[in-house]
Amino acid sequence: MPLIQIEDTRQKNRRPSVTCMVGRVSVGGSHPVVVQSMTNTDTADAAATADQIALLAAAGSELVRITVNTRESAAAVGEIAARLRDRGVRVPIVGDFHYNGHTLLSEYPECAKALDKYRINPGNVGVGEKHDDNFRRMIEVAIEYAKPVRIGVNWGSLDKSLLTQLMDENARRTQPVADREVVLEAMVQSALRSAALAESFGQPHDRIILSAKVSDVRDLVQVYRALAVACDYPLHLGLTEAGLGAKGIVATTAALSVLLFEGIGDTIRTSLTPAPGGDRAEEVRICQQILQSLGIRAFSPQVTSCPGCGRTTSTFFQELATQVTEHLAQRMSVWRTQYPGVEELKVAVMGCVVNGPGESKHANIGISLPGNGEDPRAPVYVDGKLKVTLKGDSIAADFGVLLDEYVEKRYGVLRG
Repeated sequence: MPLIQIEDTRQKNRRPSVTCMVGRVSVGGSHPVVVQSMTNTDTADAAATADQIALLAAAGSELVRITVNTRESAAAVGEIAARLRDRGVRVPIVGDFHYNGHTLLSEYPECAKALDKYRINPGNVGVGEKHDDNFRRMIEVAIEYAKPVRIGVNWGSLDKSLLTQLMDENARRTQPVADREVVLEAMVQSALRSAALAESFGQPHDRIILSAKVSDVRDLVQVYRALAVACDYPLHLGLTEAGLGAKGIVATTAALSVLLFEGIGDTIRTSLTPAPGGDRAEEVRICQQILQSLGIRAFSPQVTSCPGCGRTTSTFFQELATQVTEHLAQRMSVWRTQYPGVEELKVAVMGCVVNGPGESKHANIGISLPGNGEDPRAPVYVDGKLKVTLKGDSIAADFGVLLDEYVEKRYGVLRG
């Protein structure tokens, strides 16, 4: 099969799902995959939480989830929403409820009205009759205020009665499957049964989103493949605890890439363990990069740069790649509104003559350095053709000017 058909196949195979409106954001159907994030502030601190929501929204988060776990946090939701409105931040806010969501949503109607979606964990809304009663109450509030719900199953807090039932049934089989398989089946069943229960209470079919999160990459793929076959609800993807640093980034990328390439997934999140004082918006940028690397969505110009080797003993190309990336990031706040389509720009900064000219020709605009001392020649290619050869100490600044001119010429025309 020709490689050109890979893109077509991925788009054609996107799993059909209903469209669920979350605030102003369309989730599912034929709409783009949505990037979601979550605050880690104390929600009771309305100012700090509003600040972080604004930060995440500015980074590109299209949905932001907040913890609502105490009366103080529920009471603060209205103020958080008001602060965001005053700042012109319109990102939909999702309330994350566990254990006492039925109580908080009932006692704090301003919280219930201000949130754009409720996340319900069916594994911890109560046991026995309390389970259905508490779950029903949350659905009743969602119906009263016309809010969608995400039924979010998690293997760390799985419905124990359902798991026990399936374990007992498995034990009676002539050939029992491994306990892990039963757990994954319980997750799928918990999500589907809870969605059916919500609909039986009156929640519209197109106001339900499902998730079933685990920490293992292979298990996540297995669970979501099963959900994708079993229902047409929009699906929210993400490892429940991705981990710290490179491990978290790689694990999330591995899991989400498989599913997204198969057409599964309508919203995504990267659940990184943040470094102390780290940038919370990193999880947003990782989600964007996954989608952009797969060719599903474009968020910002991409810079291709080589890793360096014995042919690139000078650090000049590394510094240039960094400067070009920073240049693009600084310009994007303006370019995003002035030059539609600029997020698809491809730039190459290459360190030596082996692959440099070829890579530069494949990019919209690229520069190829000689590899060992950049004084002699640094050819710049624009749309596959040699435009100019830069020399001297001003290569970085001169290339920045060429970038700005290229964006104005190409995307300014598109704007007009």
